[in-house]
Amino acid sequence: MTKTRVLTGITTSGTPHLGNYVGAIRPALRASADPTVESFYFLADYHALIKVAEPARVQRSTLEIAAAWLACGLDPQQAWFYRQSDIPEIPELTWLLACVAGKGILNRAHAYKAATDRNREAGEDEDAGVTAGLFMYPVLMAADILLFNAHKVPVGRDQVQHIEMARDFGQRFNHLYGEPAGKEYFTLPEAAIEAQVATLPGLDGRKMSKSYDNVIPLFAPREQLKKLIAGIVTDSRAPGEAKDADTSNVFQLYQAFASAEEAAQMREAFFAGIAWGEAKQRLFERIDLEVAPLRDRYEALVAHPERIEAQLRDGAQRLRAQYATPLLQQLREAVGLRDLSHAAVAVAKRDKAVAPAFKQYRENDGRFYFKFAAGERVLLQSVGFAAARDAGQLIARLKREGGALLHETETGVHAGESLVGHLHAGVELGEVVEALARLAEDA
Repeated sequence: MTKTRVLTGITTSGTPHLGNYVGAIRPALRASADPTVESFYFLADYHALIKVAEPARVQRSTLEIAAAWLACGLDPQQAWFYRQSDIPEIPELTWLLACVAGKGILNRAHAYKAATDRNREAGEDEDAGVTAGLFMYPVLMAADILLFNAHKVPVGRDQVQHIEMARDFGQRFNHLYGEPAGKEYFTLPEAAIEAQVATLPGLDGRKMSKSYDNVIPLFAPREQLKKLIAGIVTDSRAPGEAKDADTSNVFQLYQAFASAEEAAQMREAFFAGIAWGEAKQRLFERIDLEVAPLRDRYEALVAHPERIEAQLRDGAQRLRAQYATPLLQQLREAVGLRDLSHAAVAVAKRDKAVAPAFKQYRENDGRFYFKFAAGERVLLQSVGFAAARDAGQLIARLKREGGALLHETETGVHAGESLVGHLHAGVELGEVVEALARLAEDA
């Protein structure tokens, strides 16, 4: 039976908080209980380096997050549990994907755009203080996902864009290196979101985030948890005055932990004018009911970090052997990072044996393209056409009239005055002409 692969990670840049638990850890653990699911959990310590330049903080956060997942019920023998930096294939894949990722797509990444927008508003150079790591964050995240061909990735709504980017990079790689044989190296992932609690509000109403310093630590001592909840920002509506549950931070937090019946009762209490103090007390009691037993297990785990370290290393070693290393070997072969003693000869023989062929397809821009290839070697890449018929008619002419139709200028390969496309790297026009002649002979 083929299992659905679900991959979840949390950046090791702070203490685990309720938003991590509700938006990532809890739904992933629930999914892992399904016998048709294969779960991957990782500590995203490479991602942490984009945000944090304090080594001790990264180390401490890695320990706390690992202990949190284990305390919440993760079984390393039933699910993959590993640290990102223990998988050297991840940064190698990041570079391979970077070589196919469009810069224009990365320009539109939310985190990068937010940074450049802030700089422009402040009258500074738009890239001031922006590192290449921040800009390349979506590529690293894509490598995390694609290396294990994850089918689903539980994320908050603000991370959906990154899943779409991972799909795009994987699709581009498949298209560039999988044709014309039709091999697909990567599964295209999908975002998995719990509609009501994917993004949890923090103390001030904004998304609960370490960067906003508005979090409620997942395993805060009971009295500290109560104090933090008491400090949640509310409006000025008095006891007895109806309150809007849909715009209330208190209600959104309560709903994330409550059953449907409990949430409905709390909504009625809001409409009836419950006092904010009483609403916060109910919220505290509901959260503590779920978190208290997890807190005890967490404290026991943190007391023995060497045991957590051993579990992480064991998970990484097994995962590399089963998935990461074999896939990277295929990818290195695909892009041409091959053994020089036989790879080039094998490719040459294979290309001669396979008849040249045209491959038509449609890109995300809505336009229609074709490639002319001999075996795995692409000879000619067309420009985009508004209609599939236009691309098809040109292919028919090339098959009928052959290389006599073509000539090359500085702007590309032309048929008469019309630009047809561009020669692939290292290809000369004579090779295209010869391949067209072979195609006509085989017809």
